Amino acid sequence: MPATNTIAIVTGGSRGLGRATVEALARRGVSSILTYHTNKSAADDVVDSVERSGARAVALQLDTGDTHAFPAFADEVRRVLREWGAERFNYLVNMAGTSHSGLFGEVTEEDFDAAYRVHAKGPFFLTQTLLPLIANGGRIVNISSGLTRFAYPGRIAYAAMKGAVEVMTHYMAKELGSRRIAVNTVAPGAIQTDFSGGMVRDNSDIARHIAEVTALGRPGLPDDIGPMIASLLSEDNRWVNAQRIEVSGGQAI
Repeated sequence: MPATNTIAIVTGGSRGLGRATVEALARRGVSSILTYHTNKSAADDVVDSVERSGARAVALQLDTGDTHAFPAFADEVRRVLREWGAERFNYLVNMAGTSHSGLFGEVTEEDFDAAYRVHAKGPFFLTQTLLPLIANGGRIVNISSGLTRFAYPGRIAYAAMKGAVEVMTHYMAKELGSRRIAVNTVAPGAIQTDFSGGMVRDNSDIARHIAEVTALGRPGLPDDIGPMIASLLSEDNRWVNAQRIEVSGGQAI
């Protein structure tokens, strides 16, 4: 299928790694349905950027921690697909997420549940809801974190949910194989975005530490991740399945 007929859904596509992914896909001729939580202006800016690349994009509001919203979101996806003359979409990138910091002894049940809803329950049931709309031979990318391999104090709840995502990916790949849908996990290392309050981007001490413990000598950038995901979704990587691919520049090796 030529890229111009290919459609992706990228949750959290209005900022950071999600935006970088949407824009990288657009450069390959892939159109995107991207979601945003509250910042419509940022999402509209991404749509404008994609359209300048010659691809199509539309931004839909979605709280990925609210599973009750998923059926209505699927209806909106169907509407967009009809407008674009399509019945199915090809790629799903479960990118949307929130940060959480807190030492083991400090994490509350409310903190834990909030992380679970966004990072584990949300991707599980959103993917399930959208399954009828994913084309056979499509691809799914779930986003994890380098924090499932190396440990930084205060990240236990977040990392635990990402560990669940990695196991979930294996099972998705096994069960969706009959439809030729490949499912992989991408695990970024420390990236300079506004995530976690922009601590890697804005805190020079943290950025210096990340550079010191990374083989390639610097923190990551959004454009280190987005094009990699776009490449993983392409036909060039059609035989990659059920893998955890860390994209960290060699952090903490």
